[in-house]
Amino acid sequence: MDRALSNTRSRQPTALARVLDSGEGQSPRASEPPYRAATATKFSHPDVTATGERRASVSLKALKTLWFNTGTLCNLACENCYIESSPRNDRLAYLSRSEVSRFLTEATRLDPPPTEIGFTGGEPFMNPDIVGMLEDSLAAGFSVLTLTNAMKPMQRLKLALLGLNRRFPGKLTLRVSLDHYEPQGHERLRGPKSWRRTIDGLLWLAQSGFAVSVAGRTIWGETDSQMRAGYAALFDRLGVSIDAHDQALLVLFPEMKADEDVPEITERCWGILGKSPDSVMCATSRMVVKRKGARRPAVLSCTLLPYDGAFELGATLAEASCPVKLNHRYCARFCVLGGASCSG
Repeated sequence: MDRALSNTRSRQPTALARVLDSGEGQSPRASEPPYRAATATKFSHPDVTATGERRASVSLKALKTLWFNTGTLCNLACENCYIESSPRNDRLAYLSRSEVSRFLTEATRLDPPPTEIGFTGGEPFMNPDIVGMLEDSLAAGFSVLTLTNAMKPMQRLKLALLGLNRRFPGKLTLRVSLDHYEPQGHERLRGPKSWRRTIDGLLWLAQSGFAVSVAGRTIWGETDSQMRAGYAALFDRLGVSIDAHDQALLVLFPEMKADEDVPEITERCWGILGKSPDSVMCATSRMVVKRKGARRPAVLSCTLLPYDGAFELGATLAEASCPVKLNHRYCARFCVLGGASCSG
């Protein structure tokens, strides 16, 4: 699994943000004009930033994680859910087992093939074909990561999940969304009574021998160390063997807001930040979705941008192997400056 970026949280220094936004620090020869005139607003042109610089892009190095969004329907309506999942949001329809199977077949023919298949939603266990999709992915030889709130939709499938875990030991990982290590914080975002049901699901998974990880939120104003210490104490009380200091086992995602003012990522940012485009999530992953009313699924560059048509790359994995232009604030906040990845 690609664990290098799971949670390398880095806060962008104010001075550097000013440089990126203003275009300061450039040293073109006097005879060279700027690339083109600055655009009116940020993230409004695919190739050029608001300061007139070339926008950064990321090439697909190798497809390591292939994501499937099983549909946006969810049993919860969490505060600030990036995909706005809820019991009523069906903007992304349920993928079928046969649709997923076609992409798995294409994935096995890649050289090299992906190492990991990811399922996200919505709540993946609300999709009526989820068990079959998990089985097909595991039978094809992939490791599988499934994101879940571990509540009733998952718990009603206990027998089927136990069967998969017996047949494919160590190949199926469940990442449980637990927004804070205290009930009050978790339920502030997920609603009353959500804590106990999620904890019950987490305990069942751990006690049943599944590979389990946890995803938390960073909305609380606590440091990374404080958050990890809090989760470590919780896991100890529960008797759950999850190392809260392992960034792959406890993933703390940067908080994202649609209206947040963030710097655009230019080509020269890689040198300023000391980062490589190969470290960004879209260098190693793609996501398959099916939009409501669509005839067939589409492949997107990113798990975070399911509704933005600019990030729809094609109908096959081959078509979706093109470079991705970092033309969204989430590209900056989550992936480049936040250093996060949805993969395991």
